[in-house]
Amino acid sequence: MQVITSTEWLLLVFSLPTQHATARMRIWRAFKALGCAALRDGVNLLPARKDTHAAFAALSAELHQAGGTAWVLTLAPEPERDAEFIALFDRGDEHTALLDEVIEVAARLRNEPTEPLARAARALRRRYDTLTAIDYFPNQVGEHVRLALDDLETSLAGRLSPDEPRAADRAIPVLDPRDYRGRTWATRRDLWVDRVASAWLIRHHIDRKARFLWLAKARACPKDALGFDFDNATFTHVGHRVTFETLLAAFGLENDAGLLRLGGLIHALDAGGVTPPEAAGLAAMLKGIKAASSDDDAFLKRATPVFDALHATFNEE
Repeated sequence: MQVITSTEWLLLVFSLPTQHATARMRIWRAFKALGCAALRDGVNLLPARKDTHAAFAALSAELHQAGGTAWVLTLAPEPERDAEFIALFDRGDEHTALLDEVIEVAARLRNEPTEPLARAARALRRRYDTLTAIDYFPNQVGEHVRLALDDLETSLAGRLSPDEPRAADRAIPVLDPRDYRGRTWATRRDLWVDRVASAWLIRHHIDRKARFLWLAKARACPKDALGFDFDNATFTHVGHRVTFETLLAAFGLENDAGLLRLGGLIHALDAGGVTPPEAAGLAAMLKGIKAASSDDDAFLKRATPVFDALHATFNEE
């Protein structure tokens, strides 16, 4: 979340007929979702930003449609008053409570099954993302939660997929796809999201004559093969990028909007974080396709139309 340096403020002053209970509840929930500070009944405050202007404008229109009145007012900076206003947006207690829950889940790693803890971690991540979206004046407590969540998710990923690569800290060179035609590419067998998507990307956007080896052990990768998605592979997780995203960056494919958006889905399903709405549907389809496939070659073949369709749809949008 961007730290707010401007102290210009927005007020939404409104009234709504008492008989409109449903509309009143809907408006109240909208104010809560935005993280507004209520100065008094019918007066809500937010720091002035492009997105908060748009949100208050939308709420103002909704209030008028419901038979009420609404005015969006701008307050100029005033240091003493601004300090009091900023204090109204302190999310420290909420972050602290969330941090306690993250620590509690992490403490259960030694003695409890992984899957329920992974579900708990995903719920905590969603709550963190929601809280961060309205943390207009972030401080170190929120950063502590982020780091604790990252550690928890890394530990869970290591238990769920012990062979998953660790992110490398290195630059990603820009490569010419013409130098990577007709090559042998190798990754760990029993493909899942990042590996099957990366194999699709390689064959359809990098090396159309690619041959694939599915390795029982990453260390069995032949020296003349291009390894991907395992530790010390030619192409693997780098920084915040999963292997699919590393391939996009390496081969200059990040200007393809469809591939970039598909990369967001792959990242969410493989590494967690902000989850696009289509991610759950993709995961369900891949799970079904994998269950119906006899081996990794069949899985890749059957998954290919899904990735083709998503890529085309995202580019049309």
